[in-house]
Amino acid sequence: MNRDLKTYLQLLWQSILFWAVVMAVFSIFRYYGLDEEVGFTVIEKYSGTQGTIRALIGFTSIGILIGFIYATIDFFFEKFVSTRLLLVYNLMIRTFLYFTMTIGVFTIVMEFFSGIYDLDLDTGRGWWKENKSFWATILYIVMVSFVFSFIKIATEKFGKGVFLKMLLGKYKNPQEERRIFMFLDLKDSTTIAENLGHFKYSQFIQDCFYDLNEVVPKYDAEIYQYVGDEAVLSWPYKKGLANNNCIDLFFAFQQKKQSKSQYYLDKYGIVPEFKAGLHGGTLMVTEVGVIKKEIAYHGDVINTSARIQAECNKHHVLLLISEKLLKDLKISKHLSSTFLGSVLLKGKQEKVNIHTINMV
Repeated sequence: MNRDLKTYLQLLWQSILFWAVVMAVFSIFRYYGLDEEVGFTVIEKYSGTQGTIRALIGFTSIGILIGFIYATIDFFFEKFVSTRLLLVYNLMIRTFLYFTMTIGVFTIVMEFFSGIYDLDLDTGRGWWKENKSFWATILYIVMVSFVFSFIKIATEKFGKGVFLKMLLGKYKNPQEERRIFMFLDLKDSTTIAENLGHFKYSQFIQDCFYDLNEVVPKYDAEIYQYVGDEAVLSWPYKKGLANNNCIDLFFAFQQKKQSKSQYYLDKYGIVPEFKAGLHGGTLMVTEVGVIKKEIAYHGDVINTSARIQAECNKHHVLLLISEKLLKDLKISKHLSSTFLGSVLLKGKQEKVNIHTINMV
């Protein structure tokens, strides 16, 4: 399956499920037991169990449609617009689209249920302007959107599944995990920084990491941290092995930069090259910090990955991988591996066998 399609479908089902649930909850809060409230007179067709069920079905339908539309808008903006617009304009356009589409969804659903249940619902032009129930619902949607955005940002910050584990306190005590790490570093960074100057060099790194962020989700990678001109990527062990994700990401990033080579040449006079070191194994993960909480990984896997990457210049290659990790991978036909020898990495007692991988 096309990776963009896979990303879209994953975003789609999450959005539809989330909005269907929250709108169903809203209908229960809004209409359940309405006929029993003291001082209220409710028309029979809107009251009782039947009225609650109708509201539940109606608002759940609205939630499903909203989830579909919002996910489509978000995917389109993330793929084609986000890097081209300032954040303020991005938010303004998205908000406008959300609002207009929400009015359309409400109009369609209200007309549909008016016909089925013979309800007297006003859906004429501009019906929403003076409709207090609509604005109450919009306020609820806005508040829930903040919650959804918070969950999304936290998930992106800590990685898929990690945020929930943090909420449940799993990493309060160190836990053992098997993971793959990639240290991705800009080649000839010192020379480039001297030639560009600190301001333009910062823009250069920003552009590089924008391109990297477009590639990362397609290969189920997590960005552990940025350190200057270096990015540290991570995968749960099985996810990194699946479909050669940990290898294919590097070459996808290379292709992404090459496809924008003219842009980099015009703006900076150079096309960036990155070198990478890959290694995997068992290490410890724990929550650290009080004022600023983070997930930290401790163990030989990280140190070895970093030192393997440092060997790239010595061997004049862009990608190095430990033999231990390579044995667990099923190298695709479009790739070939070359054994470069055994090296004694700084700080280690035993030599590590390293290989380079190239596209055929």
